[in-house]
Amino acid sequence: MAAELTVPQLSAKHRPTLDQALSAIRSRAYWSPHPEHPKAYGETAPADGLAAFEALRGTRLDLGQPGTDGWTGSEVSPYGPELGVEYPHADPDVLLPAMKAGMGAWRDAGPEARALVCIEILARISARTHEFAHAVMHTSGQAFMMAFQAGGPHAQDRGLEAVAYAYEEQTRVPGQADWSKPQGKKDPLNLGKSFTAVPRGIALMIGCNTFPTWNGYPGLFASLATGNAVLVKPHPRAVLPLALTVRVAREVLAEAGFDPNLVALAVERPGEGIAKTLAVRPEIKLIDYTGSTEFGDWLEANARQAQVYTEKAGVNTVVLDSTDNYKGMLSNLAFSLSLYSGQMCTTPQNLLIPRDGIATDAGHKTYDEVVADLAASVGGLLGDDARANALLGALVNPDVKARLEAAAGLGEVALASREVVNPEFPDAVVRTPVLVKLDAAKPDPDAPYLSECFGPVAFAVAVDTTADALDLLRRTVREKGAMTVGAYTTSADTERAIEEVCLEESAQLSLNLTGGVYVNQTAAFSDFHGSGGNPAANAALCDGAFVANRFRVVEVRRQA
Repeated sequence: MAAELTVPQLSAKHRPTLDQALSAIRSRAYWSPHPEHPKAYGETAPADGLAAFEALRGTRLDLGQPGTDGWTGSEVSPYGPELGVEYPHADPDVLLPAMKAGMGAWRDAGPEARALVCIEILARISARTHEFAHAVMHTSGQAFMMAFQAGGPHAQDRGLEAVAYAYEEQTRVPGQADWSKPQGKKDPLNLGKSFTAVPRGIALMIGCNTFPTWNGYPGLFASLATGNAVLVKPHPRAVLPLALTVRVAREVLAEAGFDPNLVALAVERPGEGIAKTLAVRPEIKLIDYTGSTEFGDWLEANARQAQVYTEKAGVNTVVLDSTDNYKGMLSNLAFSLSLYSGQMCTTPQNLLIPRDGIATDAGHKTYDEVVADLAASVGGLLGDDARANALLGALVNPDVKARLEAAAGLGEVALASREVVNPEFPDAVVRTPVLVKLDAAKPDPDAPYLSECFGPVAFAVAVDTTADALDLLRRTVREKGAMTVGAYTTSADTERAIEEVCLEESAQLSLNLTGGVYVNQTAAFSDFHGSGGNPAANAALCDGAFVANRFRVVEVRRQA
């Protein structure tokens, strides 16, 4: 097919971005090509983005992909409105062979061309960030600003980060080599060798409800940049952001002279559950999944023909030992517990506090005082309904609401959850976090703090000593996993002990955060999201291991 976008054109436009991304993953310094502020996209961008989103509602999103045997779609915004968008329902027996047909040319294009095409896809998505933000907001329940930032530039950064790692790993080996082995008095043995990065096959990206783009883009772009075709299977309640992504990808691929079927969409009918069916098909060689531990474990056990990357549940913990900024600690924790109603895989759940209290710059604080002061900090942060709505967003589904309501019966409630009315979206279910006091003195295998309670639920767990807190931290990370660990201490010895636990159990640690950086936030190109070393996730976003197994190097030797 004729290319409207040539590799030289793409190189002139995007090679500097690729080079900067490569530099960033090596230096781990701050860098982002995608603006975080809505005003950076032009004066008319907010209105244009909203209009584009509204124009999608009640329409049929025809991607022109083969194997469409019907239409489906049943998304209802957590804020109340039905989206009414219909998507193609795919017959995999037709779609998967069509996807595979274009992989030869995509492989032969080489790592640089693939990276440049991927960056063009991301650039076009970036230009429509306002539209994507509304799509993320009305499928995930995130408040608009969070949907804009996390669903837009931060997600795009993670996608670009995956492209950079993919390019770096594929180019470690030269494309050509002349090999000559001396044979003493005889003529040397001479061979010409070529090395080609070849894809594994078709990748299946299984999207999540809460962060469809942020969690979806790393796997999507890591697989595409390494030569694989990618079948995107969104969560049935969060299809639109990924459907728009697929549409942009298909447009760019076609314009660059590649088969648009290298990226396709698979949307399920209500209750169909196609993820299990697709995951075990022989054509599927890679799977990326974010969601429940139960289904993640099932994928790892049953999709034996595929390389499976999973991010599952974990028990995120903060150890409170001591602090020289008590007010800053409380403010930081209050924001961390409140952001997006605790519906982040990185939100802290267990706050481990010695029952005799902690030393602070405001004097010694007992366990009860720390818990009461934290409750007051959360209450103050969310006391104004407008600010509460901007931070909390909406509960993503009824299961979260049920867990929140049940949590109040698990112990003494230090801070009760309250209902917040959203005047713009009165049907939205908005709740402030609940803080429950628990005690770790009595061993209990069914203690609530030993399992993830996803949503706006936090447990203030009394422990005998900081050493006991570290024992409990080690146990929960080892048995249940953790995406994040936080700690507050003024003791160098305690800091080393906490760090040692996290190093041994492969948990990402944040120490003494009291300012504008929070334990549940990670920055692309610098922070690793997950480690791949504990049960919460078997891979990190992003590192070399996340991309290197998505391709193989095939060698051809020729007699010189």
